[in-house]
Amino acid sequence: MDSVNLEVLRACEQWIGAGHSVLLVTVVKTWGSSPRPEGSMLVVRDDGVVSGSVSGGCIEDDLIERVRRYGVVQTRPESMRYGISADEAHRFGLPCGGTIELVLEPMVDAEDAIGIAALRQRVEAGELVARTLHMESGRATLTAASATEGVIFDGKRFVTIHGPRYRMLVIGAGQLSRYLCQIATGLDYHMTVCDPREEYTDVWEVPGTTLVRTMPDDTVLDMRLDERSAVIALTHDPKLDDLALMEALKTPAFYVGALGSRRNNAARRERLREFDLSDAQLGRLHGPVGIYIGSRTPPEIAISILAEVTAAKNGVSLPTILQVEGAKAAREIAASAEPLCFA
Repeated sequence: MDSVNLEVLRACEQWIGAGHSVLLVTVVKTWGSSPRPEGSMLVVRDDGVVSGSVSGGCIEDDLIERVRRYGVVQTRPESMRYGISADEAHRFGLPCGGTIELVLEPMVDAEDAIGIAALRQRVEAGELVARTLHMESGRATLTAASATEGVIFDGKRFVTIHGPRYRMLVIGAGQLSRYLCQIATGLDYHMTVCDPREEYTDVWEVPGTTLVRTMPDDTVLDMRLDERSAVIALTHDPKLDDLALMEALKTPAFYVGALGSRRNNAARRERLREFDLSDAQLGRLHGPVGIYIGSRTPPEIAISILAEVTAAKNGVSLPTILQVEGAKAAREIAASAEPLCFA
């Protein structure tokens, strides 16, 4: 679940509990370009205070003005579209003539607060939850969901999915892992850190992560990794990293990577061949892990790794390190060369 949406649930619960009425706004569908994806949420308090986002800001301003002027006067949920005309799209900051459909849900009583609290608690516990809003009655029900489900709206019921859709397994509980986990948690990954070494796990304190002390290959098997999973080996210890990689490369995980130089990764690939991994499976290994951004410190390296993971998650192809270095060398040569004269 988008961490911004979790903040929306917390704000919604707190504000209703404090006696405010609120308008919960959720993106149902978008056409063309849109600043925020389906399922994005915004809550507007009865005095115009907001949490969350559904657009680049102009739609929020319109909703705030609406609530400030009239209050939360709806008695049932309703849908609304912005950007149907080119003029309206421009007015509300929707690029390329985009259109966005929203569901506006009034929340005014203790029962609403209880329902939002139940959803927030299940999400914070790591569950994936489907919330079905019945448009006629305005009441919502919660059920277990799968990661492949998405937003559904047929005019009578509105189904949204909440909770962590992607998982990340990090091998090693060292300093780099700390920075990587902190950032990845903000990217809404359900984080598991595996390290059987007591000297590292005894001092591990990163909120939002699950620490396991089992052997990496057992951890990979126990997690039953799927196409919404990523594995990153960061220990520099072949006895640990290789165990995880030899099993992870056999799974549908969308990203499997390992820290190390090109020389170390070439040696790692040869070692992994001894575990009967095919060329296709070895070809899925990202190593050296991360994209080239000149990173040197642990936080910078964490950013480079997660940038590559994000690209893989979104189906974006990146140039290889050799291509990047080759392009850099070409630019340096071009910059230092004498200009040619054809006069």
